[in-house]
Amino acid sequence: MSSKLVIRNIGLLLSGKIEMPILDGNCIIAIDGKISQWGYDKDLDTEDATTEIDAHGVALAPGLIDSHIHPVVGDYTPRQQQLHWIDSTLHGGVTTLISAGEVHMPGRPKDIVGLKAMAIAAQRWYENFRPSGVKVHAGAPVIELGMEEKDFKDMADAGVTLMGEVGLGTVKDGKTAKQMVDWARKYGIQSTIHTGGPSIPGSGLIDAAMVLETGTDVVGHINGGHSALPDDQIICLCESCKAALEIVHNGNERAALLTLNTARELEKLDQVILGTDGPAGSGVQPLGIMRMIAMLSSLGNVPAEIAFCFGNGNTARQRKLDTGLIEVGYCADFVLMDQAQHAPGKNILESVQLGNLPGVGMTIIDGVVRSQRSRNTPPATRLPEVL
Repeated sequence: MSSKLVIRNIGLLLSGKIEMPILDGNCIIAIDGKISQWGYDKDLDTEDATTEIDAHGVALAPGLIDSHIHPVVGDYTPRQQQLHWIDSTLHGGVTTLISAGEVHMPGRPKDIVGLKAMAIAAQRWYENFRPSGVKVHAGAPVIELGMEEKDFKDMADAGVTLMGEVGLGTVKDGKTAKQMVDWARKYGIQSTIHTGGPSIPGSGLIDAAMVLETGTDVVGHINGGHSALPDDQIICLCESCKAALEIVHNGNERAALLTLNTARELEKLDQVILGTDGPAGSGVQPLGIMRMIAMLSSLGNVPAEIAFCFGNGNTARQRKLDTGLIEVGYCADFVLMDQAQHAPGKNILESVQLGNLPGVGMTIIDGVVRSQRSRNTPPATRLPEVL
């Protein structure tokens, strides 16, 4: 049986598109989990809904995307001995997670046969099990010395689409890393590089010169994970890279603002994407993406509707995902939110630009309601309702 989702009475429709972040309309419709129409309800076919939601005037945005996580298995992380961290992240408005390597797996294999097997297995177990409905793109192998082109083809043929952070394994020089990144790209595997000082035992400094020589698709945590590069190197990367410039919660906040300000001067805000880099030594941050949006908007003097694009549409485009944008045929992954109760500001956008978190009232993934009033954000002024 076909499903039809109708969300009415939307007060603010955010698109995820940095060139046009706010859309006209108060209604959105999804058929079988895909966006089919949006606009004003009087102009749309809202009949025969299988699920109908009254937004009660709250804002709707594409679900947020965390571009940089380190999952292990299921909804458990041994890094902080924490259960249900992905479900908690859903309550922060995040509907999609992207692995930068399953590096916290106890006994992680570093031989080539083992690392390939683990990458394929990680891709499979998150494909087969979506914690609380959240989409986890995983199976991101950490490259090691001795890997050959055939290894990347084997993984790609088995469904692997990501490479873990370059620099977390034994490959430490730009020439070798570039060769492997090129092999990965040839077979449709997207790459990320560690940027900055060491984060875990076995990792090392990755400076701007190696980032540029390697030429990955994503400059992972350009603001450090945890330690950032010197300012001149961050500016150099912003000037020289066509890749995604990834700012993370677990990095250096000052370097995050430097990246943002430099990207704005260079008219490269469309390259800015967000991650948390958790679970890690800093812990798990269920509200990490929302906190980054509020921080960059308030301290970086970016309109909140633009800052939200860093957390959904920009990432969707850089990562080539079918979510994170209000587009016909894209996944009906949404977060419904409102200004937090008693927070300053005239509306949700002004409140966020003053540095306040919004209250999440509902998340929807593939047209299915996955959570209602968030247990993690401050309470929203208004809440959407399933009719």
